[in-house]
Amino acid sequence: MATPDVRPVGDLPNELGKTAPRALKQAGIDSLVKISGCTEKELLSIHGVGPKAIRILRSALEEQGLSFQKP
Repeated sequence: MATPDVRPVGDLPNELGKTAPRALKQAGIDSLVKISGCTEKELLSIHGVGPKAIRILRSALEEQGLSFQKP
């Protein structure tokens, strides 16, 4: 059975592809505001979220005047 395409998830950028948004949604994270409440390390600990996703999310956060939490 094929995995459904879950895009878009909230206001997360489509550039993330399918895996990272699906992993984030399973972790209860479905918006840039929720992303901004996490550290990069926390997000990287989610299976399916890697350095490329972090770069894309950082850019999207900056466009909204947001940023990751500081460790």
